[in-house]
Order: sequence, then C-alpha cells, then structure tokens
Amino acid sequence: MKNLFLMRHGKSSWELNVGDEDRALLQRGISDARLVGEEISKLNLKIDHVYTSPANRAFHTCMICLRILNYPLESCSVDAHLYDFSGNQVFQFIKDLDDNLDNVLLFGHNHTFTHLTNSMGDKHVDNVPTSGFVHLQFNENTWANVNKGSTIQTIFPKQLKA
Repeated sequence: MKNLFLMRHGKSSWELNVGDEDRALLQRGISDARLVGEEISKLNLKIDHVYTSPANRAFHTCMICLRILNYPLESCSVDAHLYDFSGNQVFQFIKDLDDNLDNVLLFGHNHTFTHLTNSMGDKHVDNVPTSGFVHLQFNENTWANVNKGSTIQTIFPKQLKA
C-alpha cells in the first residue's frame, strides 16, 4: 500500500518585484499553513519522506508544517521536479519514487495538485486551495504502478475556520 500526501503552498504575494520562484508567503499563507499543519498532526500520519518544490512559497509552507509535525529535516529533500504546474513532471516524479518509501508527503503547486488529485484519486475536487492537503492511497507495492487510487481525505483551510 502506498500513501501519497499532497500539500499546496500557502497563499503568496504578487506585490514584490521578484521572480515566481522567489515569491514569499503572505501572513494568511503562514496562518493557513499552521492551521492545516496542526490538523495534519492530529492524524499521527506515518511519513517516510518529504519532498518540496524549491519555490520559496512551497519551501516555507513545508518548513512550517514540518516544525508542527516535529518531522526530522534530514528526511526532507528539495527537488526541482516539483516546481511544475502541468502535473506531468510531478506524476513522473511519483512513479520514480523509491519503493522502500510507503508514505510520501509532497509540497508543491497548482494546477498540478488539483490535476493529480482528480486523475489519481476517486473523488473530484474543483480546486486544491492554497495550504490545501490531500491524502491519496494506492493498493500497490510499487510507485511505478500507482495510477488510480482512493481519495482518503482532504483538509482545506476554509473547513477549519468557523
């Protein structure tokens, strides 16, 4: 059984004159990442490895969540393949994951994460929002064989705000 956890980066700023990869999180992005991270921590998920896009907003979201989860930084890798917006590059990244890893958490971007959620899961999601989290599960022993699985859970900031 393989478990894939996807988390989209928090809300970021378009105000600064920086390249896309360097855009920073807004305060709302930081707050929402914390909120969702705290909810994820209640699940006591087993996570074998974490990968994040090198984009500042994804990396920062990752660091916020890992701190909340008390997750060891040495089990986190930055990978340029996750700086992808179509989903094709990330899909191949998933297929190429080490089969010794059963539970993998990825931090990245849209449209990729909405596309992967809908093409690999069994429930339609209109949009994975910023700081949105999705758990997909596959009845497979190898990542190369993952294709269509089950959407186990989604956690979106809006659901957590009363």
